Amino acid sequence: MSQPRILIVDDDPLVADSLGVFLKSRGYHVEVQTDAHRAVRELKSGTSVDLLLTDVNMPGMDGFALLREARKIDPSLVVVMLTGYGTIESAVNAMREGAEDYVTKPVIDEEMLMTVERALKRRSLTQENEQLRSQLNRSLKLDNLVGSDHRMRKIYETLATVAATRATVLISGESGTGKSLIARAIHHHSPRKDKPFVEVNCGALPESLLESELFGHRKGAFTGAETDRLGKFLRADGGTIFLDEIATASPAFQVKLLRILQERRFERVGDDESVEVDVRVVLASNIDLKQAVADGVFREDLYHRINVVNIHIPPLRERPGDIPLLADHFLKRYTRENEKVVEGISDDAMAKLSAFQWSGNVRELENAIERGVVLTRGTILEPEDFPADISGVEATVNGPGFEFRSDGRTIVPLKQALEGPEREIIEATLSSVNWNRQRAAKLLDINRTTLFNKMRKYDLLDIKRGGKRRERPA
Repeated sequence: MSQPRILIVDDDPLVADSLGVFLKSRGYHVEVQTDAHRAVRELKSGTSVDLLLTDVNMPGMDGFALLREARKIDPSLVVVMLTGYGTIESAVNAMREGAEDYVTKPVIDEEMLMTVERALKRRSLTQENEQLRSQLNRSLKLDNLVGSDHRMRKIYETLATVAATRATVLISGESGTGKSLIARAIHHHSPRKDKPFVEVNCGALPESLLESELFGHRKGAFTGAETDRLGKFLRADGGTIFLDEIATASPAFQVKLLRILQERRFERVGDDESVEVDVRVVLASNIDLKQAVADGVFREDLYHRINVVNIHIPPLRERPGDIPLLADHFLKRYTRENEKVVEGISDDAMAKLSAFQWSGNVRELENAIERGVVLTRGTILEPEDFPADISGVEATVNGPGFEFRSDGRTIVPLKQALEGPEREIIEATLSSVNWNRQRAAKLLDINRTTLFNKMRKYDLLDIKRGGKRRERPA
């Protein structure tokens, strides 16, 4: 890893050079300038700098102006100010403008070193946070939401359209289908993405605490309310609040929620003064709210108010085609997190996963894959790596295998009919690249795990370069 680069700017050559020599002796790459204008030109030229160490009082362009110009060029640049004892107040003001720290003259070597190390550590943490933010952005991209079922693709299209609005969204579906992920994606792709996303599981809170948790309370509003408390709605101001399991809400809370959606106002518990809030509301339910209205346990007017945009997530058992995609997605995640080498899932195991009913939906599948990765001793997940209720499922690799005659011809399932040509294409591609799997996967536009599984399925793993089979030991 390269050493951090430090740019020192001080109109006193003696101070600048001595600082440069000292920091170089500590292993840093150091550039020295005695003119702030030249320092700006150097930064504009694209020179990589991690830390700017600048004097406050300089002719032509002082340290304040240099700080502002430098931050325009690179907002992530860390700046430390050098100041005399008489100008500490101005240095503190510079910190308010974005400087990380300041050091007083005459400079004490160890103090300078500690300040530089602290400032560079702060830059490193900032960059790490930016990387994590970038990873989060990538993980919530619509393209990365896993599912090829036509209903899931329709959901992603709806999500992309509705995210830019402030419309209330109701997400329905069984537990474990991914309602929270959809809610987060809506927020992430909305104009509110830089504001808070606050998630509340209404079913996890006792009725006596739900209103206080969401709306806040005044001191003394009830026994134990020893201080004023801001509620979740105020914490989500400007952003999005996600109310999961909304069907469990009490009638009193339903009335308050209806008012918030209509007027954007509410009162804290124990307070008569109304509070205005700007928040987008996304809700989720794992039961049929329309039926709940018919049963008299959910307000009809609230149902119509929250059912502006309804996104229903089908259970996993109704979209078995998504199971291999999700399994591969979770396999990659948990092999990375557990630092294990697991290259794929065997055809037998994948057939059982696809045939399983998954009452717990995507969450249950995720847990099963994580368990398999953690417990397996091989590089391919086999049926025995999964719980008994999954490994014991009756399943066939090639599907039902039915056939019947029509006009004298035998009709077989399309999947079986395509296996012959698929094997030929894979074998020809591997042969053309001297059996380099990485290159073959790239040419076939599939990942290496998929290629490995197909080679295993079609008995191509034992063919070495040159097209001959390896001889197995007797």
